[in-house]
Amino acid sequence: MHHQFFATCPRGLESLLEDELKSLHARQIKPTDGGVGFAGDMLLCYRANLESRIATRILLQVGKGRYSNEDELYQGAKKIDWTQWFDVEQNFMVKVTGVKCPLKSLEFATLRIKDAICDRFREEVGSRPSIDTREPDIRVHAYLGAEEYQLYVDTSGNALYQRGLRRASIEAPLRENLAAGILKLSGWQPGTPLLDPMCGSGTFLLEAAMMALDIAPGSNRRFGFERLRNFNAAAWQSLLKQAKSRAKPVTFQKLYGSDLDLRAVRVTRQNLEQAGLRDAVQIAHGDFTETLPPATEGTLVANPPYGVRIGEDEDLAALYPKMGESLKRKFAGWNTYFLTNDMRLPKLMRLAPSKRTPLFNGALECRLFEIRMVAGSNRKEKSHD
Repeated sequence: MHHQFFATCPRGLESLLEDELKSLHARQIKPTDGGVGFAGDMLLCYRANLESRIATRILLQVGKGRYSNEDELYQGAKKIDWTQWFDVEQNFMVKVTGVKCPLKSLEFATLRIKDAICDRFREEVGSRPSIDTREPDIRVHAYLGAEEYQLYVDTSGNALYQRGLRRASIEAPLRENLAAGILKLSGWQPGTPLLDPMCGSGTFLLEAAMMALDIAPGSNRRFGFERLRNFNAAAWQSLLKQAKSRAKPVTFQKLYGSDLDLRAVRVTRQNLEQAGLRDAVQIAHGDFTETLPPATEGTLVANPPYGVRIGEDEDLAALYPKMGESLKRKFAGWNTYFLTNDMRLPKLMRLAPSKRTPLFNGALECRLFEIRMVAGSNRKEKSHD
């Protein structure tokens, strides 16, 4: 049976998510701002949850229609036979997102959808499910546009960037799916050197290790679809088994990380250890400006401290030129990528970015600056040709 789905993702990564869904043989792929619509069967839904490094959630469409007020929304939600999706013993929550929505209160809209679901259950089975907004069995998402609504059941459960790996983090960690997207945007290829000289809690390194070892990002966690009435446990177990047998043994993958903050180094080590990926990565304690390149060429990715994290803009204004100097002196032949919400970074580093990609880390608008450190010797050699 074919269903319509919507995969959400960090804004700026829609085209990468589209590529992923194509590789999973999804159909009717339609990218839009903040996600990608697609069609397929439940097995594709399981696979997308298991394999997508970019998606935040995979939502299964259960209803849609036109509306102009809360009552029409209630009627639309009540029309759906919710008992085919989950049991009355399970609890649920409703999350409403509105874009150009004509209703005065999204909270009231949420309440009306909840009422509709409970009333439909009461009609079908004589009692109603309870609500749990903290750890619900089932999550229902409603998207309200100017004239149309869509209702979805969430097949992911916890957001997909929660890989079930990272236990500890220092403040303002990078979301895993954003880190995976940046690695893809950088053009880094597994098997080639990757350095993160400001590794924080190690998100880039964890994601890179999983890519290099062909580990499915969802192979260590549970999903919302496991609680739906149409869940096919045998098909899921077979899919999971295939994915796990594909993973390569953990060996060193030319991944290097360091941080000036000793606590960050400890947290990264601990996270790699818990994920069983410690041997894939080399970690050191050190200052970016004193870090030596581990190879003659490679990819450097960093999420430098934002003003929010370090607290003082002046500290950053002093740090950036030193970072720039260090790159010019030591990293010729490397491609470097910096994710930051500080638009002054390239100017203060006195380096010209070849690309500036707008990305969002949560609600924070950032830029991914690509700065290619052209090797001087390369230029000279080429002039002899």
